[in-house]
Amino acid sequence: MTARDTGAAAAPGDRLRPGTAVTPLRAGLHLRGRRGSVTLEGSTAVPVVWGLLEEPLRSGGLGPFREGLEPGSALHVAVDTLLARLAEHDLLVPGPPPAAEPAGMDPADADAAADADAEPAVARWLGATARHPADAAAALAAARADVLARDPGSPLASAAVRALAAGGLSVTRTADAALPADRVLLTVRGPGPGAARAVVAGCVGGTGYATAPGSAAQALADAVALEARLDGATSPAWAERGKAPGPGGVPASFPVLLAGAAAHRLLCAAAGLPDPAAEGEDPRLLPGIPAVLIAEARPARADHHSWLGPVRIDADRLTDLAPPAVLDDAMRRIAALGERRCGPLPGPEPEDLPQLPVPLAACTLPGPPRGAPGTSRTLTGGGPRLDLARLELFCRAAELLLGEDTFTVGADPGHALGRFLRHLASRRYAGPPDHRTAVAPARWSAHPQYRHWWTTLTDRLGTAARTEVHRLAPHAEAYRAVVRRAPQDAADHGAGTVLGEGIEATPGDAAAFAALAAVTAVVTAGSGSPAGAGACTSGLADTAGGARPSGGAVAPLASAAARTAAWEDHRWTGGWLADLAGREADLRSTLRRLTSGGPGNPAGAAGAPDRPPVHAPDHAPDPEPAGVLRAFGFTVLRTAEEAR
Repeated sequence: MTARDTGAAAAPGDRLRPGTAVTPLRAGLHLRGRRGSVTLEGSTAVPVVWGLLEEPLRSGGLGPFREGLEPGSALHVAVDTLLARLAEHDLLVPGPPPAAEPAGMDPADADAAADADAEPAVARWLGATARHPADAAAALAAARADVLARDPGSPLASAAVRALAAGGLSVTRTADAALPADRVLLTVRGPGPGAARAVVAGCVGGTGYATAPGSAAQALADAVALEARLDGATSPAWAERGKAPGPGGVPASFPVLLAGAAAHRLLCAAAGLPDPAAEGEDPRLLPGIPAVLIAEARPARADHHSWLGPVRIDADRLTDLAPPAVLDDAMRRIAALGERRCGPLPGPEPEDLPQLPVPLAACTLPGPPRGAPGTSRTLTGGGPRLDLARLELFCRAAELLLGEDTFTVGADPGHALGRFLRHLASRRYAGPPDHRTAVAPARWSAHPQYRHWWTTLTDRLGTAARTEVHRLAPHAEAYRAVVRRAPQDAADHGAGTVLGEGIEATPGDAAAFAALAAVTAVVTAGSGSPAGAGACTSGLADTAGGARPSGGAVAPLASAAARTAAWEDHRWTGGWLADLAGREADLRSTLRRLTSGGPGNPAGAAGAPDRPPVHAPDHAPDPEPAGVLRAFGFTVLRTAEEAR
């Protein structure tokens, strides 16, 4: 363990990490390297001290320099303080180790390690990136790489061989007739008995990929799944032309760059370095989920995406993320799952939909709905904010892909349970009111959120409608509100088309969500959304899946760690969500009691236990989207229909 591991003072042989750039400031210093950066400010003496320290740090003369300082002097203290800050930010590396063979290393491997030191480019790279450059160099010197391809002389395979060799590895080529022409398998094995690490690189038209490092079986399984996702996908530039580029449209440099990126990932895995996907601190990437590299030839670009395939073999692919703690975390996961080229699920986006008077998002599900061959399923949904609309749209789309009403999906267990219980209550109490008590308008019509959405519906959109609110059961603090389109004819005494529904803990909240859903439905119908697309707030409807009033189920997640100003009361969305979050737990308990054992919720159904089940092992295996949803931290509940 080195000094920087323990937080102690820098060792005498330490050097400044290669590649570190230094910018003097008026009263400080800014240093930035590949593994970290730091800004030191507070005194005009800092640049002066650095002027004395920089040359010994870069040349390896730190020990003699510190010995020449007067013990306890101000300069000595300043130098030690500066070195401590550099060590904290990983900007120091150990100097070259003594010329001794590591214990247990074969003499031939020791000679190879010495040869590796003679490679200046590799040494500079390891010095700039490795926590312990000497150990990384020894690992590369002892490793052996193999490039497998149908044609070992293809541009992709040849470029991979050159890149691995340039990184200090001994490389062989192997012909493998089982591999497709545009796919290469790169493997590396160390001197020990450990399993080989592998990366697969391949091209699908003008799009290339490099899998995350893993076992050969995992890398090949990921490649097959990725190619299936990328097959037929086009970049924005190709989409504008209406066709994907032919073979002549891919620059000759593209396979070379792609092979280099794949080799870089494998070299880092062999040397024990962090994966290149983690270097840029991309906030879109999810810690704990492997990342694949997706590259496009025209326009030239490449970036990493958090991704899991349907076949998960390696241990790092089998660990599920914890549920998101805040809404931003959930939205990052949705972005990864709905990535347009490689995401396994449809991504909800605002597209070209109007964002006033209500934010709207849409997504298209693969395949036609049941009973309507030749058509696609497009979902459109709205919410008080666009992020909330996208979240509920994503959950409903996942439910339809999993089996319509067979599953309920939520960002976390509470969100899933709230959505599920509202769905059960909606189905149970959808008939005539019977014994339910109608709630007088005086109790809910003054709710500021209801007033806003109601006036939007009736005044701005010119929709003739009426609102009904009922208590679900005597003495129960649970209310169902429905907004119906008013009859067109005075002689028409029908109930009227339901435009929106809300089930909440107060009559005002229920009426507000029902009015918001009605606005969404009317705006969606008037925006030219495809037939079969449905709309309601915090829950989506289409011809296949029906409406699900989700309302305030998302409130606890949306308000977690959210900063709300003191003046933001329930007239504002943030304040309203905070109020809803405080009532959500009691509402779930009430709905569980009212729906337990009732229609659509027989004994043993997912809504009956005190806590929502995440998986029922006695059932048949879940469809594949359920596995990847759980891996990304989402909750998937089986509903009553499956339990029958």
